[in-house]
Amino acid sequence: MPSIVTVDTSAVVCDEPVAADRLIAGQPKSGLRAAHDDEGLGFYSGVWASEVGAWRVAYDEAELCVILAGRVRLTEDGGAACEYGPGEAFVVPRGFTGVWETLEPCRKIYAIATGA
Repeated sequence: MPSIVTVDTSAVVCDEPVAADRLIAGQPKSGLRAAHDDEGLGFYSGVWASEVGAWRVAYDEAELCVILAGRVRLTEDGGAACEYGPGEAFVVPRGFTGVWETLEPCRKIYAIATGA
């Protein structure tokens, strides 16, 4: 029988640089701590963190984000910008393209559905 999974929301080491071809501003690094991955369901969750910077994103999956610390701005290609901070939650839909900007060092809970 499956057990409940507790998500460890403590600090995450940011040691992965953003790919140079996606980078817009800064030299941000990010990191994550997976909590529960189920490839059969196409479901992944955990905690992700990043340093200040901006980069291009293109989502092949849907992602629920809950900001624990810091501040981010997402700007849709040809569209509006939305900012989020601690305690705020949002969903990035599959097919979203635009810019992810970490305005203040960020830590978030993520839940990703790939539709596998």
